[in-house]
Amino acid sequence: MHAGPVIDDFDEVLARARAGSAEAFTLLYEDLVRPVAAYLRARGVRDVEDLTSEVFLAVFTSVGRFTGGQVPFRSWVFTIAHRRLVDHWRSGSRSVPQAPYEPQDDDRSTESAENQALDVLGEERALELLAMLTDDQREVLVLRIVADLTVEQVAEVVGKRPGAVKALQRRGLSTLRRILESEAVTL
Repeated sequence: MHAGPVIDDFDEVLARARAGSAEAFTLLYEDLVRPVAAYLRARGVRDVEDLTSEVFLAVFTSVGRFTGGQVPFRSWVFTIAHRRLVDHWRSGSRSVPQAPYEPQDDDRSTESAENQALDVLGEERALELLAMLTDDQREVLVLRIVADLTVEQVAEVVGKRPGAVKALQRRGLSTLRRILESEAVTL
């Protein structure tokens, strides 16, 4: 997981975006559009492109009020994505439909253990397993794995303390491990 700086001259790019530079907005967008879309897809959004557009519209209309560096900016963007997701589910049905995980939208440069597990189990099975977790556990694991956020960033996005996020992650992974062990699935 990188969760660290990706744009070398982020402060300068952010300053240009605040001044209205289309090129700077494009750099910020291209840096985070794939992880945001992957996060929304993993949370069951059917029209990922539409909701992703809403997220970035909110980002770009309020970027002038953002203060901080690149890592807090990433957390801020995922906080907006999380809020748009909550609004999306509130305005729609109460059940969350499942959407397939799209590996081509995952822009991490190295194969993670989570991706290897997804390859072994298959996308559909991974979504079935995630559905067996509590909503909070699923949210934390998706933000940690798909959105590639740190524990502190996830805590900020979901409005919980880092210790609570760690506990939810630990319990979620433990639940998945028990399910897989009971099914005699080897990774």
